[in-house]
This record gives sequence, C-alpha cells and structure tokens, in this order.
Amino acid sequence: MDTTADNTIATGSCSSAWVKGIDAEGLARFAEKGRNNPNSMGTVKTFTSYDGQFRSLTHVGELPPVVVDEPPHLFGQNTAPAPSEILLSALGGCLCVGVHAVATARGVKLSKLEVALEGDIGNPAAWGAGGAKKEPQQMGFQAVRAKIAVEGDAPREVLEEIVQQANFYSPMANCFRNPIATDVVMA
Repeated sequence: MDTTADNTIATGSCSSAWVKGIDAEGLARFAEKGRNNPNSMGTVKTFTSYDGQFRSLTHVGELPPVVVDEPPHLFGQNTAPAPSEILLSALGGCLCVGVHAVATARGVKLSKLEVALEGDIGNPAAWGAGGAKKEPQQMGFQAVRAKIAVEGDAPREVLEEIVQQANFYSPMANCFRNPIATDVVMA
C-alpha cells in the first residue's frame, strides 16, 4: 500500500489496471442465500499456541500460522504485528472485501482500493498485571479512524455510496461498534 509515514493514504494517479475481480455470479448466489435465511450464522475457529516473551502463533485451518508479537517497549521481540495491529488489519481486510463486493454487485470495476487505519489505544492496566484499575469499557480501542481510497469506473458519489454501504454491513466494523458476548474460561 502506498502510504506516507503517518499512515495516511498517499495521493497519486489512478492505475489503468483493474483490481483482480471476484465471481459476480457466485456473489449473487451467496447474497440470495443470505436473503433466504437472514439468521444464518457460521462459526470461525482458530487455535493459538504461546511461544513465550509475548509471541504467539495462531493456526487457522491449514494455513501458515499468524504470528503475533509485541514491540520491545511492551516487552516483546518485535517479530510480528502486535494484537492491536492484527485487529486493525482484520478491519482493513474486511472493509476491502465489502467495498469490492458492493462494487461488484453494482457493476463497478475498481482500479484502486486502499484502507489506512489508525486507532487510539492504551494499556495503563498492564494487561491486569498490577497497572491502573480500569473497567472493560475503558480499555481497548477508544476510537478508530479509517480512510478508504477507492477509484474505479464510477463517479465519486457512487464510490462514496459503495464505501458507506460496505462500512454499514462490515462484520468487522460492526465488531468494533457493537458489544460482543465474550466468554473466556479455563479449559
């Protein structure tokens, strides 16, 4: 992604190439399936093993593990993104998927799609290891900002509508906006 040092999307000329398309007919069938069963839900499963010194490996199916670490100022080895960065990357990926899906459904070809994200987060509670006393709603991301640069064969107004529709229906954006019932127990 072409970004500046402060993680904002750099401006530049639109590429003449289109982003790799998706199966529009398959997308339409998937959408129809959702309309026919609006309460359908799946279960996503992962398995995380701890490597020590705040580094972990999360296994998703048969894919190579997703490595998560912390930077040195948070006592990690800085070998991979931090958990908060992984969370933002999930949001960025989901927004890209949504924008591309909505554009495809509307017959719009895209030539550029980039998402720059930043979030305000702190850890004064030191993960519960003796830091500041905080309530759950005071921890985690307190604000997240996304800037989506999108170009294609549609007017800016249509592209803005596509971005807003993708944002409204984004599963990951809605995870940020809505409380999620989370149950953590000892195995």
